[in-house]
Amino acid sequence: MRADRLVSLVLLLRQRGRLTARTLARELEVSTRTVLRDIEALSAAGVPVHAERGRHGGFALLPGFRTELTGLNHEEALAVLTAGSGRGEQAFGLGSALASAMRKVVDALPESHRATASDAAQRFLVNPETDLLARRLVTDEVPEATMVEVRRAVLAGHRLRIHYAATGQAPQWRTVDPIGLVTVRDRAYLLATRSGADRTYRLSRVVAAETLPEPARRPNRVDLDRIWRERSARFLSGGDHVTALVRMNPARREELLDTALAVRAEEPDADGWLRLEVTFQDARHAEWALWQLSADAEALAPRSLRASLRDRAAAIAARYGDSS
Repeated sequence: MRADRLVSLVLLLRQRGRLTARTLARELEVSTRTVLRDIEALSAAGVPVHAERGRHGGFALLPGFRTELTGLNHEEALAVLTAGSGRGEQAFGLGSALASAMRKVVDALPESHRATASDAAQRFLVNPETDLLARRLVTDEVPEATMVEVRRAVLAGHRLRIHYAATGQAPQWRTVDPIGLVTVRDRAYLLATRSGADRTYRLSRVVAAETLPEPARRPNRVDLDRIWRERSARFLSGGDHVTALVRMNPARREELLDTALAVRAEEPDADGWLRLEVTFQDARHAEWALWQLSADAEALAPRSLRASLRDRAAAIAARYGDSS
């Protein structure tokens, strides 16, 4: 852990030049006292770090010092820098590790490519926090200690004990065999089995977690993409889900997709609108989602959904009818 921090410290000084102890502490997420101890350790190991006094002082490396790291070509570095420019730091609690990796990627480039790759990556923005309508994306919050413990069990192949709060229920302790972690639209899930049965847990609902010493009962190799598709299909075919046939203005398509569970079919209609087969959580969810679209959407089926929307519209019309 400390070795990684020392490398990150050297890379920060190489890429940014002179930095104060406070700035280094903020970037490395440690105290200024820890930074000073790390500077001493680097100097003792022969890394030419020197302190510059005065108002604009700080720590810097002697000119010409270079670490020996494996290089990347321009396109490889651009791909990694672009991926890191999004919101990946929130995935599975790996923010610090991502920041450290990004510094290493930049440092691994030849001098002639370093500035151009960094500048090019700034031209791409992946998954900003809001869309064009200024709607803020909702991100699940997972306590760092919980995320670290879950991640440790998944990677080590150990059984996991979680204090899990299912929807509408008080938290309960469960012992599971972790298979892998999946993140979808800034929501993280733990794929696991419990007593041999498939289970999917939303990490924001894990109150606490504890890695157990015994090995997990799981296969040595896993295809997470296939498992996720299979579990998604089972989820969509169960419970009180409602599938509706909808005609809608294509300009409002993304709003509907933001609230629906899934789109099973989609084709253009004769008048330039879209015709979609959409799955909702239940009848109330379907009614609410389509009501938000006002006259830009029409439920064609099921008949019960058309009736509920007609009744709601009639009630509103009666409330605002001519009272003169």
